[in-house]
Amino acid sequence: MSEVDQQQVDEAETGPVATDSGVIDLTDEERLAWLSRGIESLVMVASDPLPDAVLAQSLGTDEVTVRTICVALADSYEDQGRGFQLAYVAGGWRFQSHPDLSDLITGYVMEGQNQKLSPAAMETLAIIAYKQPISRAQIGAIRGVNVDGVLRTLSQRGYVAEIGRDEGPGQAVLFGTTQLFCEKLGIPTARDLPPLGDFVPPAHVVEALEQTLRAPTEAEMVAQMAGDEAVQ
Repeated sequence: MSEVDQQQVDEAETGPVATDSGVIDLTDEERLAWLSRGIESLVMVASDPLPDAVLAQSLGTDEVTVRTICVALADSYEDQGRGFQLAYVAGGWRFQSHPDLSDLITGYVMEGQNQKLSPAAMETLAIIAYKQPISRAQIGAIRGVNVDGVLRTLSQRGYVAEIGRDEGPGQAVLFGTTQLFCEKLGIPTARDLPPLGDFVPPAHVVEALEQTLRAPTEAEMVAQMAGDEAVQ
């Protein structure tokens, strides 16, 4: 643990620890060890990432102490070269396999299965992630096709869900990404997605593409034909 992390823990509340079974009197060192083990056990059994506030309430301490200990634990696991991480994703802490073992985990989990999303589903999911909240009609307008089937698939997979209704005429259902979506990507919230600008090609590339795709004018066609005749 760094000096800053240790100082934050030392400055946090010390002494008795309140639990469901009573009050336990601990020294500062014992309290830190107890809180660390408590965080590990709670995160281990939780099905969803646990926020600082939930851990703090369960352990009878404050959120600053919880965050400091979690960061220290995460650094400790990394320094030890463990095959797992204590990661902050989707607004809370969870244990997950280390990223450098992704190929091993993918091969084990996906063996005999085909869980990949279709290109249409990936495109629709990306639109929802970056444009949420967004209605079915708006998604269809961007993609230029009917998206009912794809939306149903994404909803069944748990990646998108209804998050409200439009205030305009008809009060269309609005869709957004779920906590599971953030968990799968390993990000705290959808706001932490990489900026779209990172995927936009430079201006000169766009201009070159436009020139390639643009239909030639009549004058350009005549000039081209004249050039071809001259070569012959």
